Amino acid sequence: MSGIVQLLQQNTLSHPISSLVLLLLFFLFVFRFSCRTRRKQVKLPPSPWKLPVIGNLHQLGMLPHRTLQSFPRRHGPLMLIHLGSQPTLVVSSAEVAQQIMKTHDLIFSSRPKSSIGDRLFYSSADIAFSPYGEYWRQMRRICILQLLSTKRVQSFRSVRKEETALLVEKIQQSCYSSPSLSAWLT
Repeated sequence: MSGIVQLLQQNTLSHPISSLVLLLLFFLFVFRFSCRTRRKQVKLPPSPWKLPVIGNLHQLGMLPHRTLQSFPRRHGPLMLIHLGSQPTLVVSSAEVAQQIMKTHDLIFSSRPKSSIGDRLFYSSADIAFSPYGEYWRQMRRICILQLLSTKRVQSFRSVRKEETALLVEKIQQSCYSSPSLSAWLT
């Protein structure tokens, strides 16, 4: 028994590169097999080929709008592209976009989570950063009833007129002289 162990150790140590290659091939095979089983579970829209880290960024080129215009000819009106490691759904047909918004409107109506909203606006408690839900609907109702009602808008009419007149006056004065932007911004 000890002779077999010694023989295996000698062969492994005498060919470390071949052992490493075999180990690498084994892990590559396991990784490929696990990726294929996951892809079969989720049916994704058609996608152009991508590179591992940068995704489809190399295909966009200097005029990305032109490239995105040509992709639907090959991949259809609904396709998946990868901007780096971020998968992005591209809809290039008005009919498909309308159908998606009708059937999946609740999924797309919410805002993406952002660190700015969390840090500056008390965990996205502001109406502009809060996700769609009961809280957002209540905040919207309060804004419409309390801030944007006809009576409230009319009450600030004089303030709006005064501010507009001041702005027009500053613009007229700056036409005849070179304005100091730092004075305007402070």
